[in-house]
Formats: sequence, structure tokens, C-alpha cells
Amino acid sequence: MRKGVDQKLVNKIGWAASVMAILVYLSYLDQIRLNLSGHPGSVILPIFTVLNCTLWVTYGFLLEKRNWPIIICNLPGIVLGALTAITAIIA
Repeated sequence: MRKGVDQKLVNKIGWAASVMAILVYLSYLDQIRLNLSGHPGSVILPIFTVLNCTLWVTYGFLLEKRNWPIIICNLPGIVLGALTAITAIIA
């Protein structure tokens, strides 16, 4: 672990990121329901995507040896998820 960073905090962030990943997949159920009923545009999936990706980027950054693959692959999720949520709200 990175010096000065509490290992318990880093582990909690890792577990929180895992839970968020599960919530992202569960949020697809709401989007499917909305799509099938003719009401697309839910903001649930993009909001959870932003939260999940932010947690993974934070986790990858706080490791003693930064995990660049985790950081890099989740950064687009933050940007695209935020843009999707914003456009769903203002549409």
C-alpha cells in the first residue's frame, strides 16, 4: 500500500467498487423494462456507471503500485456515464 494511506480504507474502496459493479448490472433490468414499455432514457445506469468507475479509478490510484489498467479502462466510463446522465436529464 501507498505510505500514509490506510490499508483498511483501500480495502473498503475495493469492496465498494465490487458492490457497485453488481449494482451496475442490476440497473440494466430497469433499462430493459423501460425500453420494452416504450419509455427509454433512464438515468439509473449512467449514474451507477459513473459511481462504479470512480471507485475503481480511486482504488487503482491508491494502491502502492498504481494499477494503470484499472485506472485507464474506467476513466471513459466516468466521462461517458456523466454525459449520458446529463443528456437523459435534459432531454
